[in-house]
Amino acid sequence: MIETILKQMPLVAILRGVRPDEVKAIGAALYHNGIRCIEVPLNSPSPFDSIRILANSLPNDCLVGAGTVLSVQDVRKVKEAGGKLIVTPNTNPDVIKAAVTEKIIVMPGIATPTDAFNAVEAGAEYLKLFPASSYGAEHLKAIMAVLPKNIKILAVGGVGAANILEWKTAGAVGFGIASELYKAGDSAEIVAQKAAKICGAISL
Repeated sequence: MIETILKQMPLVAILRGVRPDEVKAIGAALYHNGIRCIEVPLNSPSPFDSIRILANSLPNDCLVGAGTVLSVQDVRKVKEAGGKLIVTPNTNPDVIKAAVTEKIIVMPGIATPTDAFNAVEAGAEYLKLFPASSYGAEHLKAIMAVLPKNIKILAVGGVGAANILEWKTAGAVGFGIASELYKAGDSAEIVAQKAAKICGAISL
């Protein structure tokens, strides 16, 4: 499912700080603009409620889940809320294995080849280079050169409309976008405008 989603629109919308009372409209705005992968970081207000609302209100071809997942217990809570995606800022083999066991797509955060191989060994097929802006596109190329060909990397952190093409050329299969799509307090209308701009940049 995720492979198809990322081919159509290689974006993961990061809704850090979103509230349950506004998330349905914001999710609909993202979906309307072609975004089919949405994460609610667990350091947001009542994140499991927001995940449940998104999972229940968006069509089945939208992949909803959690970001900043740090524990096995949270993996289970995400599944209970209807989430099908786990994104982490680090490489915790227990969290990765728990997500794989629960048949939830997992994207652990990596920075080095060591991180990447540890994540792959734990069962991850999709990795996120984070924070991508600290390392650069050449770093991504170097990591990809030594990884198995079936392993995919997304660039997250400091990636936006201005540099998406650079990361795409380097081999990133997707991009995690936060404030350029949503920041706390943004209305659904603002999110729709931001989404149109980002999706337009990707389509170029």
